[in-house]
Amino acid sequence: MTLSADVAIVGAGIAGASLAAEIAPYASVVLIEAEDHPGYHSTGRSAAFWSESYGGPLVQPLTSASGPFLAERGFLSPRGALHIAEPGGKAALDAMASQFAGSRVKLERVADPAARIPGLRPGWGEALWEPSCADINVAGLHGFYLAAARRSGARLVTGSRVTQAERRGGAWRIGEDIEAAVLVDAAGAWADEVARAAGVAPLGIRPFRRTIAQLRVSPPVPADLPLVIDAEGRFYCKPEAGGRLWLSPHDETPCEPCDCAAEEYDVALALDRLERAVDWRVERVEHSWAGLRSFAPDRLPVYGFDSEADGFFWFAGQGGFGIQTAPAAARLAAALLLGLEVEPGLDPAHYAPGRFRN
Repeated sequence: MTLSADVAIVGAGIAGASLAAEIAPYASVVLIEAEDHPGYHSTGRSAAFWSESYGGPLVQPLTSASGPFLAERGFLSPRGALHIAEPGGKAALDAMASQFAGSRVKLERVADPAARIPGLRPGWGEALWEPSCADINVAGLHGFYLAAARRSGARLVTGSRVTQAERRGGAWRIGEDIEAAVLVDAAGAWADEVARAAGVAPLGIRPFRRTIAQLRVSPPVPADLPLVIDAEGRFYCKPEAGGRLWLSPHDETPCEPCDCAAEEYDVALALDRLERAVDWRVERVEHSWAGLRSFAPDRLPVYGFDSEADGFFWFAGQGGFGIQTAPAAARLAAALLLGLEVEPGLDPAHYAPGRFRN
């Protein structure tokens, strides 16, 4: 029996789920997920923070536009971020401040970062404070979108990897039993693979591995510790329940689309970089994991209809900022897909797939 819909979305992580929730009130939707549980590879492995500076000036409008939705529904908890640098890293802080000058992103110079980070070693005397940074309830947000999509009639098909799709008579035939007028590629690390399966030229979206370790440290991490980010991109860390710490070496290791795992070298690298910055004693690495972050060649997301493939819509390449931008990105993509007006402040031209077809 063929399952028919106006729109088939491949991938039920935060991208696919949020877009399904936005368009399901206006069109019939089927959400196709390769795994048995949506959000397994990236959404469920996020470091879970919302930072307006993260991703750069062309991602910031999406993040900022998502903030009210996330805050009003209780998905954000205040945290603040402190971007720190050794003397040699001052240029990185200056570049960051310059990059966001005149924007709504508040970045304040901090004279004594050690006052906010107990145990910070001498030499880390340069810092920028980002007060708007917050923790995100990732599981809650993802679940909210899946539930909203279901309430509006979207159907979720799990355990179904898309390996073949064909355009026939103005509709996409996906596998043997799904048919839709529009095929949305929200497959994250598998975005280019899905495109190839549909006979669409890939865009060069590549997955990268990002490592996180959960540590028990002494003294225990204070609950009000900000998100701490090395301005030169060597590590970041944030507190978790029970005085624990989440730590990443800020790695971006090219990786094939897969169920990736943390590697011992990356965890050791993260520990070494942390110990250069603070005098905390690491008592135990309790757990470590890795997730996939996917980037287009210019590191901006890709939203919109493919300029060469009828009815094929890209919603991919969202790097590590797909969760913090989810509300605005989904609204923008829904407007493009349904032919509605795009909200002020968001310029779809920055994210159009046609930029790679020249």
